[in-house]
Amino acid sequence: MKVNATAAERLASRPGDQIVGDGAMTMNRAFTVAATPEQVWPWLLQLGKARAGWYFPRSAESVIPPSRRGVRRIHPQWQHLKVGDIIPDYGGAKGYFEVAEILAPRTLVYRSVRGGMALSWAITLESVPGPASRTRVCLRLRLNPVRRRWLARLGELIDVLTVAGLAAGLEERLAEQRDGDRAPRRRRRTWPGGG
Repeated sequence: MKVNATAAERLASRPGDQIVGDGAMTMNRAFTVAATPEQVWPWLLQLGKARAGWYFPRSAESVIPPSRRGVRRIHPQWQHLKVGDIIPDYGGAKGYFEVAEILAPRTLVYRSVRGGMALSWAITLESVPGPASRTRVCLRLRLNPVRRRWLARLGELIDVLTVAGLAAGLEERLAEQRDGDRAPRRRRRTWPGGG
């Protein structure tokens, strides 16, 4: 799934831009899913380490240990974020995100500090006009100061891959939800002669 933000999306101001200030390195990603913002919101609200995990499609999750796979349904206990809440992050043992702004079902902004570098991560949902229900999911990560730009560029490649996985995994979960949670089930393998 493509996760390229349009030129207009890259130039637009987003909630949370003011958190890290001028001179920030900015990574913009965006993708469209077949659902309304209200249907997408609960899935994004529960993202995170020690929560719902990170969503990947089943094909990618098949190589991930079961305990580390993203959940495949909405969990009520992870639907109540508020400004100031701390979410553990995969960015190191002490990595975290703090909720900086939340406006359901459109805006979720996190902030953090990693080794003296401030960062913000904004997730915004926008309805896509048309006959079908679609939502544009825009993600903006801003970092400042960035001391090693070459290393940040490598991080950008990792960001593209993980957001592409998120996009495909989220679309798959939304489709399963639309189909009444009838996720594909593995059939029990039977061998000739029984057993």
